[in-house]
Amino acid sequence: MHAPDPAPSVETRNVTKSYRQGSHEVRALDNLSVSIYPGEFTAICGPSGSGKTTLLNLMGALDKPTSGHVLIDGQDLGELGRRELSRIRRDRIGFVFQAYNLIPVLTAFENAEMVLRLQGTDPHKRREQVLQILSDVGLEGLGDRRPDQLSGGQQQRVAIARAIASNPAVVLADEPTANVDSENADRLLEIMEKLNRDRGETFIFSTHDPRVLERARRIIRIVDGRVEDDHTIS
Repeated sequence: MHAPDPAPSVETRNVTKSYRQGSHEVRALDNLSVSIYPGEFTAICGPSGSGKTTLLNLMGALDKPTSGHVLIDGQDLGELGRRELSRIRRDRIGFVFQAYNLIPVLTAFENAEMVLRLQGTDPHKRREQVLQILSDVGLEGLGDRRPDQLSGGQQQRVAIARAIASNPAVVLADEPTANVDSENADRLLEIMEKLNRDRGETFIFSTHDPRVLERARRIIRIVDGRVEDDHTIS
């Protein structure tokens, strides 16, 4: 008997996002529909201004579409109140930003455990989980260092650890290699590939970086807010 296909981790249905720019309306996304499934390693690419970051912000419940629907684990975000959206962002979405966005006064361990602490996870269990995650991203023994005591590549690894700590439905990575050198970019991508392979983490990248595109197993190209190409690499 054929097993049912998995439900998408995140899905956009006929999503349009428009902004006012003076007297003009700018359409950042134009009736865009895409589904990302559990365990995918997907890159969203396209020229500057094509709508990549806008799409990630909608998928991450950081913004709302002008029309259409965004769903996480089958839950329509448009039906949720502010508190429920906050919970979805905390529990079901991991974020990796170009600028790391770590809290400077906290150690690597404390930054990585932030989501688990907010969730009220048992302290003993939380410590075990975070130590394992720091080891998984190559930061074993560096948990007591603050961000200013870490290199850019190490800071981004802390950001990755924080993003996966709550075992989210999807990790959204907006240009995660933009602020690190090529050696660190390759190391970061190896770590994320391994997390995808070993833990089944679902990654969606917004990127210009050819190194990300080389490793992605699905590439969605957006031009003028529409999907121009969507192909899976076998």
